[in-house]
Amino acid sequence: MHSAKALVAVELKRALSESLALQAHGGLHAKLSKAQGFVDGYMRAILDAKILTQDELLKLVAEVRSQVRGPGTVELPSERFAFTRAIA
Repeated sequence: MHSAKALVAVELKRALSESLALQAHGGLHAKLSKAQGFVDGYMRAILDAKILTQDELLKLVAEVRSQVRGPGTVELPSERFAFTRAIA
């Protein structure tokens, strides 16, 4: 049988993926607001019930966000930022 922690994590991943996808694809404001409100409330309940720690929750959100939208940051080669000094 699945643990409560695993079941909660699966539901949060589903809801968060849906919310991020709606946001990325310009979902209707009412539908997007409802999805975001559900995710916010669900995360608050998870923290209040101590089902997941804040660190576990942040890791889960980062994982889902990366799957839906790609990595939050990328490394760029330093030569891309080569600056030259302008002489006035």
